[in-house]
Amino acid sequence: MSAPLGPDRLADAAAAALSGGADGLLATIFHTWGGLTRFADSQVHQNTWQEDVETRVVAVVDDRRVGCANTHSLGHDAVGRAAADAVAIARAAPPDPDFPGLAPPATPAEKDAYDEATAAAPPSERTAAVARVLAVLPPGIGAAGFVETGGTEVLLASTTGLRVYARSTSASMSVLASAEDSSGFAEVAERRLSDLDPEALAGRAARKAELGRDPRPIEAGEYTVVLEPAATATLIQFLAFLGFGAKAYLEGRSFLSGRLGDTVCSDLVTITDDALAADALGLPFDFEGTPARRVPIIERGVARDVVWDRTTAAKAGRSSTGHALPPPNPEGPLPLNIRMEPGDTPVEQLIASTARGLLVTRFHYSNVVSEKETVLTGMTRDGTFAIEDGRLAHGVRNLRYTQNALAALGAVEAVGDRTEISTELFFGGSRAPALKIARFNFSSATTY
Repeated sequence: MSAPLGPDRLADAAAAALSGGADGLLATIFHTWGGLTRFADSQVHQNTWQEDVETRVVAVVDDRRVGCANTHSLGHDAVGRAAADAVAIARAAPPDPDFPGLAPPATPAEKDAYDEATAAAPPSERTAAVARVLAVLPPGIGAAGFVETGGTEVLLASTTGLRVYARSTSASMSVLASAEDSSGFAEVAERRLSDLDPEALAGRAARKAELGRDPRPIEAGEYTVVLEPAATATLIQFLAFLGFGAKAYLEGRSFLSGRLGDTVCSDLVTITDDALAADALGLPFDFEGTPARRVPIIERGVARDVVWDRTTAAKAGRSSTGHALPPPNPEGPLPLNIRMEPGDTPVEQLIASTARGLLVTRFHYSNVVSEKETVLTGMTRDGTFAIEDGRLAHGVRNLRYTQNALAALGAVEAVGDRTEISTELFFGGSRAPALKIARFNFSSATTY
């Protein structure tokens, strides 16, 4: 099993990229490793292991000409060739008037995000977690899913004297329970494999599959909904991609452009980006080497800020908030550790307070209909239920939703008291609670 190579080994490789030939050089080195155990039809069918290193080199010549090249090696010869390629690309590139220069030295906050047992977890431990899932499934319910464990270490070094390093681990588990005509889903991600609770996860998924048997047709239309955390996460992740970054904001493409300081949704909604939170999966610095900062984006319904990198901050007379993506990066800064703050209402009470509505476990195949208007469309999946007189009455057939995501947050009536993490975003994840939303639009029904 793999282990961290450590900052000195990665810095030795980076030194091969910084030896000269340009006005400035930045080396970013990624080392990732991990195992994946997959199961289907209630049995393990695959164990895989992967490990990779990647060195990306950014070269700057004539102050404004920038090139980037990479290699999947730590060898001095290979890294040196990548640096030479980056320099050659930079010499051929036109000057970039927006290039802010390489970041100066920085000291990020320390963050204990590494668990050795998780980083080195063998297939037998992941398989044992699967066995715990299968042991609690009721008769007539099958299961599929995965258990994944792994580690990451990242080092950035540059000719400005910058050198930052961090390492982290993660463990995730997904369970899809299936009956003849219904399914139920539950998923969790944490820092440590030991923090996962396979029995609880399997129980949640199996209960949904059982309750959802013989799903009934339902008409499309506007409903009060209770969204479980995975469904809430879809909404806020799309909002993050569409409008929480400074490039979209400055270009007028963000739904927050010109609206900072305005009330944009319910005062029950507070969304921040915080890689330094103890339960966040992100790094304490960004991919320019700037220390990460907590950024309040929506605070009690009021738009407060977006996230910035060095390029966008220079344009606006701001400071970077530590949200640059790896080079080359056409997207601008993005929040990779979004979190919606929990409320004080258990999900059971969200349901009990609803006379008539729907419970949505999660969405899938979601996509953007209108970027500026934040209109999304997608399908419900793996546990959609009618709520009648404050209880889950029966499963319903899946529905297509077409909904303005920001308007949905404007119709929030109550917020769940705990959050769960979804890891769909690169090098991070989003924490979200359950929500009760007064009005949510479903545009068509299905036959399944």
